[in-house]
Order: sequence, then C-alpha cells, then structure tokens
Amino acid sequence: MSIKYKFRNQEQLYFVTFAVVYWVDLFVRNEYKDILLDSWKYCCKNKGLEIYGWCIMTSHVHMIIGTHGEKMENIMRDMKKHTSAALKEAIKQHPQESRREWMLWLTERAGQKNSQNINFQLWQQDNHPIELSDIKILHQKLDYIHNNPVTAGILEKPKDYLYSSARNYYSLPSLIDITLVDPIVM
Repeated sequence: MSIKYKFRNQEQLYFVTFAVVYWVDLFVRNEYKDILLDSWKYCCKNKGLEIYGWCIMTSHVHMIIGTHGEKMENIMRDMKKHTSAALKEAIKQHPQESRREWMLWLTERAGQKNSQNINFQLWQQDNHPIELSDIKILHQKLDYIHNNPVTAGILEKPKDYLYSSARNYYSLPSLIDITLVDPIVM
C-alpha cells in the first residue's frame, strides 16, 4: 500500500478525489447526487466533517475537507460505505434506470476482484488525499474544483453548476452549507 497519499495531519485541510469504479457515469441523476449531499450533511453534523469546497461530476467527486471531530480517514470510510449501500439500493429501485443491470454487474465485478469487499464495490479504493498546507495550493485546488464542470463542457460559468460549492463562494443559494476559506475574488 502506498504511503504517499494518506491523511497525516488531522489539523490540515485536504483535497480529496474519489471516483466510481470503472469511472461509471453514475451521477447523471440528481437523486444519486442528493444521496451524497445527505451523507455529507450527516457527517458534518455527527462526525465533525468540515467542507470547504466540493463538486460532484458524473463519475467522480472532488472535495476540500477538514475535521473537528473524527479522523478524516474514518469519516471518508464511513461516508463511502454508507453511500455505496444507499446508491446500490437507489439504482435497484429507480424506475427509469435504463443502465441498472449494467451498473450492478460492474459494481459486483469490481467487488469480486477486491478481497476487502463482499461481492460489491461502488467506489474506487482510494481518496487520493493531498494536504493543503499552503494557501496558494488551497486556492489552486478550489479553482480546479469549481472549474471542473466548465472544463467538462457542462456549462460556461462555475457559479451556474448546482452541484458545486462555487455557488457558496458567489453568495448564491446552494445545496449544502460549507465553511468558506478566506474571501476569494472570483
């Protein structure tokens, strides 16, 4: 196991990225994205998760996080475990999910290949945490997160993407409360 990407200092902020196995475009439905948001709200309220930036793309998620409670690796583990089960059930139950069998087959296949799972794996194993000990790097990662939907061609302006913290930084209505880093001129 690599020692390069780990949560070493619980008092620092981290940039994390986590992706669906095989980079499946799972998050094309708002109902699936809302499962993530509900889990994050729970983790903020009950586990001490602090969110400074985030963006849900179709196959992956970027976040800037900290903690004032449980260790970040434990929060991430529990959040991924919970959302994995909730998303699996949502895929099974969604009446218009045309890719149901295919997505369930892929996640079952990934789970069978990983001895740490029992026949199912939704998220790739790592979170790729990068410690943000420098304010310049923090702003670089925040800009990267907010511009991800623009780079992907989803829209022209970061503030227009509903499933991102860019809206928080523009003082627009947002889907989840976050902690703003120092004021940013956008």
